[in-house]
Amino acid sequence: MNKIGFNVLAWSAGMSDELFPIIDRLKQIGYDGVEFFVGSPDEAAYKQVGNFTRDLGLGVTTVTVVSPDQNPISESAAVRAKSLDRIKWVIDRSYDLNSQILCGPFHSAHAHFAAHPALDEEYAWSAEVLHAAGEYAAQANIVLALEALNRFECYLCNTMSQLSRLVTLADHSHVRAMFDTHHANIEEKKYDAALHLIAPLLSHVHISENDRGTPGDGHVPFDDAFAGLASINYKGWLTIEAFSRNDPDFANAIGVWREYNEPWHIAEQGYTFIKEMGAKHGL
Repeated sequence: MNKIGFNVLAWSAGMSDELFPIIDRLKQIGYDGVEFFVGSPDEAAYKQVGNFTRDLGLGVTTVTVVSPDQNPISESAAVRAKSLDRIKWVIDRSYDLNSQILCGPFHSAHAHFAAHPALDEEYAWSAEVLHAAGEYAAQANIVLALEALNRFECYLCNTMSQLSRLVTLADHSHVRAMFDTHHANIEEKKYDAALHLIAPLLSHVHISENDRGTPGDGHVPFDDAFAGLASINYKGWLTIEAFSRNDPDFANAIGVWREYNEPWHIAEQGYTFIKEMGAKHGL
């Protein structure tokens, strides 16, 4: 059975003991693990939260982004060096949380655009940074699962084809790929073809509705997604990523201007939905 996780960004991008009641209730619902955003500068809090989560018997995955001044595809070698330092710091904090998968679009700066499509040298610059990050991540037994985002948040990797190109260029066993049903709903022609293309590199999956609310309440073709995952024999995490305005600073940063569903509705109904869809499609 695939493990089912929930990303606590539905409540907070922070890292503190304020997450404890949320983590505990996710355990009671039945989740196998929790996904945390790595960004808070409070280094001690990561071990505290990691220990609490581990003691509940829950697994952990992590997610992050990088900013324009830490951009792996910057023309500046100094900025690219800063990007590697930042990713290494995130790997360290992921290790503190007991995570074995660090996912996200940290191949390039989030929501930072150039006046051109992705260039060959940008793929090469990103791959160089990611290969070095993969070397570092391997020492912590952490897999870097890179994410393709929709065209409104990223221009380097929008599709599984582009992501496959980048991961292949990075050429490291600990640099792999993830699939997000929200972004794929915008960018891919068909889920099945996209999943079969990325299957050899796939290490993580986000289950996310078209409006970032409760999975199954919108128009994402989840039958296609789950059937496709079953057809490639995917055995990794199925982690719900949904958003709200509970953390205003984070919500403003990612363009979340309204509530989609109440977070506990997302968590409770989403868990049931994933269990039902997994059973339906033999995943």
